[in-house]
Amino acid sequence: MNAEAGHDTLAVPGGAPIKLWTRGVPVEEAARQQLMNTARLPFIFHHLAAMPDVHLGKGSTIGSVIPSVGAIVPAAVGVDIGCGMMAARTSLSAADLPDNLHALRSAIEAAVPHGKTFGKRDAGAWDEPPAGVDAAWRELLGGFRRIADKYPQLERTNNRLHLGTLGTGNHFVEVCLDEAGQVWFMLHSGSRGVGNAIGTLFIQLAQDDMRQHLANLPDRDLAYFKEGSRHFDDYVEAVGWAQDFARHNRALMMRNVVAAARRIVAKPFVADVEAVNCHHNYVQRETHFGHDIFVTRKGAVAAHRGQLGIIPGSMGAKSFIVRGLGNEEAFCSCSHGAGRTMSRTQAKKVFTVADQLRATAGVECRKDAGVIDEIPMAYKDIDAVMAAQSDLVEVVHTLRQVICVKG
Repeated sequence: MNAEAGHDTLAVPGGAPIKLWTRGVPVEEAARQQLMNTARLPFIFHHLAAMPDVHLGKGSTIGSVIPSVGAIVPAAVGVDIGCGMMAARTSLSAADLPDNLHALRSAIEAAVPHGKTFGKRDAGAWDEPPAGVDAAWRELLGGFRRIADKYPQLERTNNRLHLGTLGTGNHFVEVCLDEAGQVWFMLHSGSRGVGNAIGTLFIQLAQDDMRQHLANLPDRDLAYFKEGSRHFDDYVEAVGWAQDFARHNRALMMRNVVAAARRIVAKPFVADVEAVNCHHNYVQRETHFGHDIFVTRKGAVAAHRGQLGIIPGSMGAKSFIVRGLGNEEAFCSCSHGAGRTMSRTQAKKVFTVADQLRATAGVECRKDAGVIDEIPMAYKDIDAVMAAQSDLVEVVHTLRQVICVKG
């Protein structure tokens, strides 16, 4: 089905209206109900905005933009605080890449720790971080100390050893070609173990602080901190720090990906042309409709007028570099990807390795049972998703993967 740009408005009895950029793309009923639950919170400003990749999340919906006055919902920001994308166009063309891309994929995998913990060794962490990681950690250390002094349990996180590492799930590093055959490096990751610990801690603190009122909430994961309450300022500080960590994390990985490619690709090249580094799980203060508010983008990207962003497709599908159109009705936002149509568990039950082989033909990547949950058919049609938000962004470049590295 071809999507049509524009939004529909859903009235919510007892709550703020919801504006949905979902024409031509499926929206599960559970996600619609979750949006309505969030819209009934007492501090929602003006309306909720749902992006075309909207789907069920924990507490609040992935692919939603939540404007609030005087309160923040930690679970809406989530535990992968600052998760987002980075992309850099290079001076290389497709012809400059080696015919066999396996060596380049292997070099990237060696340069960027990724994967899960096996036994006593964390395969996704540094054994001993390189100098560039330690230099970045020194920039972050003062802020971390201020937070950890109040919440000592955060000291036990794998903070420094996860800086410049990928993680698992839908996090990835890709080598892509644009419509002109130019080579791009693109990656997706966030604040790793320390961000997860911060998110988990403050979600629990919000629920503890509201324990006498949780029964009045439609979902305990909509527990919130009110401005001026005991943990509000600490959360704002911690979430801001985790977002800085995530941005540094992506920049370090990109630097190491470029260095790895220089060891394999014979031709000298530059890779800082039109670089983009953007969050899609975060909260920050912004001004909309003449008011200073908090905007939580849970699986959404800022798309202020002229601002560059990244909308990746699924593994084996195309991705887009976009420029924001500054649509105030969407709080200057757009989708953060295609959006899942089925859970990871369901995808593993429905699809096979043979399906994965067909879906990723022509892409140098893992093609085993461990990545079936990331198969393109578990996601919405990226073309329909892009058509549904053509009044939010304009496409600057269309990318297709030739290498994909996953944890």
